[in-house]
Amino acid sequence: MQIRYLKMSDDNNNDAMNKNREIPKLIHFSEVDSTNKTLKIISENEELPSGSIVTADFQTAGRGQAGNSWESEKGKNLTFSIFFRPVCIPANMAFVISEMISLCVKRTLDMYLPDVTVKWPNDIYFKNKKIAGILIENSIQQGKISQSIAGIGINVNQPEFRSNTPNPVSMAQIANREFDLMAILEDFRTIFAEQSEFINKSGNINSSDFSIPDNTGIICETGNTSFETIHKDYINALYRKEGYHKYRDDTGIFDAVIHDIEPTGRLILKRTDDSLSQYAFKEVSFVIE
Repeated sequence: MQIRYLKMSDDNNNDAMNKNREIPKLIHFSEVDSTNKTLKIISENEELPSGSIVTADFQTAGRGQAGNSWESEKGKNLTFSIFFRPVCIPANMAFVISEMISLCVKRTLDMYLPDVTVKWPNDIYFKNKKIAGILIENSIQQGKISQSIAGIGINVNQPEFRSNTPNPVSMAQIANREFDLMAILEDFRTIFAEQSEFINKSGNINSSDFSIPDNTGIICETGNTSFETIHKDYINALYRKEGYHKYRDDTGIFDAVIHDIEPTGRLILKRTDDSLSQYAFKEVSFVIE
């Protein structure tokens, strides 16, 4: 299998900052089992600059959250993984990475489509249909996120979906035309470069300053200004951010409104009786009719 390296434009601690300033790589494969797995192997064998990307025309074992499979016709969609090296994000604040990546994908699609939102925790929706998915795998050292690999699948030019996935949609189905895959990827890369720099450069903060439980006491060179801004932007971008909608937990179906998202990523729903329920991922589902 041949690896093709393409240079991309230029854009914790001093060593991490220096690596983040290096020119990211774009590594293209015709076919891999998983871009996340492939990028992880490459990162273990060389010092990859932050923002480096592995992309593939086809994944034989593409995965979504919680091991869900991802349907993608060869050469029709964007399936890629991006390498991120945070300067200092405490492990108990890892959800801010999910928020940042979700916003990067949403803002990329905003350039092409209306009505794009983020469905908690990190699916990207067009109206009531899923247009992109994200799988993030973090590595932790000394209580901090040492690196993240975010696998991203965007349905771009696929004309139809044959799996039992309940509500997929592609950009081509929405707009009735095909799109340039590499142009979309470059738009994403530009937005990611801006957002990753923002999250890595923002004052001094103790992790307790952002109201995170189970405080590690780690002092970081990144600040709550960037974390809080990303968190607020994420909440403003949420699917079903307003009004009562149907949800399902282990007690059954109920109506609720999104009350808040904790910085740890837990979803807080307010029911019609004003009681609050907190959920981790997979403890509650959205009922979409």
